Amino acid sequence: MSILAALLSRFRAALAGLVDAPEAYLDMVRRSQDDRFGDYQANFAMPLGKRLKRPPRQVAAEVVSRLDVAEMCHAPEIAGPGFINLRLRNDWLAAQLTAAASDPRLGIRPVENPQTYVIDYSAPNVAKPMHVGHIRSTVIGDCLCRTLRFVGHRVIGDNHLGDWGTQFGMILYGYRHFLDQQAYRDRPVQELERVYRLVRQLLDYHEARKELASGKLAEAIARLDAQIAAQEVASDGGDRAAKAVQQQQQKLQASRQEKLAQCRSLQAQVEAVEKDPALRELAAAHPNISAGVLAETAKLHAGDPENVRLWQEFLPHALEEINRIYRRLDVKFDCTLGESFYQSRLAPLVEDLQRRSIARESNGAVAVFLDAFEVPMLVRKQDGAYLYATTDLATIQYRMETWHPDAILYVVDHRQSLHFEQLFAAARLMGYDQVDLRHISFGTVLAEDGRPFRTRSGETVGLEGLLDEAVRRAAQIVQANDDSKPGGPELSPEQRARIAEIVGIAAIKYADLSQNRTSDYVFSYDKMLAMNGNTATYMQYAYARVRSIFAKGKVDVEALRACGAPILLETPAERALGLELLRFGEAIELMLADFRPNQLTSYLFELANRYAAFYESCPVLAAQPESLRTSRFLLCDLTARTIRQGLELLGISVVDKM
Repeated sequence: MSILAALLSRFRAALAGLVDAPEAYLDMVRRSQDDRFGDYQANFAMPLGKRLKRPPRQVAAEVVSRLDVAEMCHAPEIAGPGFINLRLRNDWLAAQLTAAASDPRLGIRPVENPQTYVIDYSAPNVAKPMHVGHIRSTVIGDCLCRTLRFVGHRVIGDNHLGDWGTQFGMILYGYRHFLDQQAYRDRPVQELERVYRLVRQLLDYHEARKELASGKLAEAIARLDAQIAAQEVASDGGDRAAKAVQQQQQKLQASRQEKLAQCRSLQAQVEAVEKDPALRELAAAHPNISAGVLAETAKLHAGDPENVRLWQEFLPHALEEINRIYRRLDVKFDCTLGESFYQSRLAPLVEDLQRRSIARESNGAVAVFLDAFEVPMLVRKQDGAYLYATTDLATIQYRMETWHPDAILYVVDHRQSLHFEQLFAAARLMGYDQVDLRHISFGTVLAEDGRPFRTRSGETVGLEGLLDEAVRRAAQIVQANDDSKPGGPELSPEQRARIAEIVGIAAIKYADLSQNRTSDYVFSYDKMLAMNGNTATYMQYAYARVRSIFAKGKVDVEALRACGAPILLETPAERALGLELLRFGEAIELMLADFRPNQLTSYLFELANRYAAFYESCPVLAAQPESLRTSRFLLCDLTARTIRQGLELLGISVVDKM
């Protein structure tokens, strides 16, 4: 159940005769931040009193007189200028907990009106290994799929793979010019990755040389230098003018630093090739590599038999590499359709857009002109090539025809915000105005220096290497904990390895999901594997602690859940734990309100803390009489089940021993 939902329904009825649209005021009913003021508070009396032109305390008193919460709460109290404080009755809490103890769903009811969601997430480029940038989309999307399913919605998790386009033109070019045949036979994925990186480096080299030779960056820096010098001799017009000059100088300096950084990056790309004799020789031998890559891409798109054959040969190797990562992450998809699947739909789509005057030709290209955007959305280039926007519109068309969803969620980083704003606007013009199209954006994974997380050589960190390192560090923690047990080690080498894999991968997932998804966050193995604080390791340890109590007490868990014994709340710690257990449904609702998994991780952390306080002050195995002992066993079991279920919604497993 959800306590907050139950209270909101009562407040909605109480407000019905006072205001036509109560929802804005219901947002002000929330959990109390201080236990001294009850368990929940309603703080809407002041704005409502202003609207009704009545004293807030008088409004609060009228709301309380209309409020039917007697079976749930003690008599509501009005405090200060009109705050309504609510304290839940212990007997009501105990009854809800007792019912949850024997309920496989922990008292969480499925939604009354299930909807169909398509969730677009992960979506790696199969031409190269998954990297740290894929972790956020993958784990956030998986969490949303799991949670929406748990509450009763129909969910289609769709992995929209990048399995077409220029990246395969790069591989085809590399295959024809740089392939080591023996290496390809022995380790095809690694060899294809090598030639892809080589082609990418040579492309970047020639492009960097061209950009530097144009002198545009140097000219831009010179202009900025002149503007900065002019600002420094600007006349003084008082404090306000001086502040304006200072702000302008800061903007100019920031622009100058950005241009200098671009220049240094281009120079580094050139130097990396020219300092290496082998690379320098390859670059000289392939001056037109960009045109060669485009030619290979065009042949593939035109259906050239040999290029299509090679593409079909490459794809299974690349997919197996990606699927191996998904297996480790325990991430599954209902549908995996790459960009290649939609290619046959693109030409008819553009023709339809033109026929319906949604798109029109402009300078040889075809674009959708949207009122709210200065720049149109291209759907076909001058050379006849299609773009991501074209494929994404075709994908929406296919999803609507196939699944008829109520909502399509795109779990993609914040840098694609403009693309999705235009995409959704174009989709509405196509007639898809009844589906909720939403961009679930997220921030960047940073290193401890505040920059995007990369290797020492500046390359994006590979995801598998990230997982391997987390598991290696987790193995050290598991070994140290096991070796330090009073009775000696309890785990076999195989058990240690299995637990390390679960704990290490859980640490990475939880560290990501515990962040506000729209914020950047700093990646730290030490913090994410800590045994205390808001980490997966702490949650898994809390679960293992309960399992340890049951093992010591030789508790038959199934019989315990079926016994029907009442849960007793005789101490503040028992009540605090029981109340937190009943807030699980509320935490899920808050998470799904804006698709923010950190709402759920915050709840689990608070629950684990409440359990730790209960564990310290309330003996379980030694509790007397038997009714109290059974009650505390039930509270322990509910805690373990709630933590396990909460972690499962996050895509994280638990272990019985750590």
